[in-house]
Amino acid sequence: MSSKYSIRNVLSAACLTFGLAVASAHAAEISTHKHEHGTASVELSLNNGKKWVTDEALRKGMQNIRAVMQPSLHDIHIGKFSGTQYTGLAGKISNEISHVVANCKLEPQADAQLHIIIAEIMDGVDAMEGKVKEANRQAGAIRVMNALDNYAAYFNHPGWKPLRH
Repeated sequence: MSSKYSIRNVLSAACLTFGLAVASAHAAEISTHKHEHGTASVELSLNNGKKWVTDEALRKGMQNIRAVMQPSLHDIHIGKFSGTQYTGLAGKISNEISHVVANCKLEPQADAQLHIIIAEIMDGVDAMEGKVKEANRQAGAIRVMNALDNYAAYFNHPGWKPLRH
């Protein structure tokens, strides 16, 4: 019985590692391509005209990201957010994404759509941390905001309130 749980834990860890690798690779791919090179082969889409179903872990994580972004928006928009503040905000967002990836259990097609949004968020986080030379920190925050808007447009999250920006 203990080996059954060990195998399950190993398989869960492997799936999580694969999911993180896919999201990271996609984020790296996005960050290296410019808009004029065309669109990515994978695009966000609805589920036969309907928003994708979410689970509690996803809703909680996305709500938490929204909650840490909202109070910072004014200072971000007027250029008064410091590098230290961007780094701190990026760390909070990254922690939430790690929790979502570890705990979210969506059906495969919804999960594939979610990975597009996660990649966009992580691309923004990298820029906010100063890791992307081609993008400033403010552009990274805007990328996260856009990802949250995409999340709201493609995923069913009852009670979701868009960022006020």
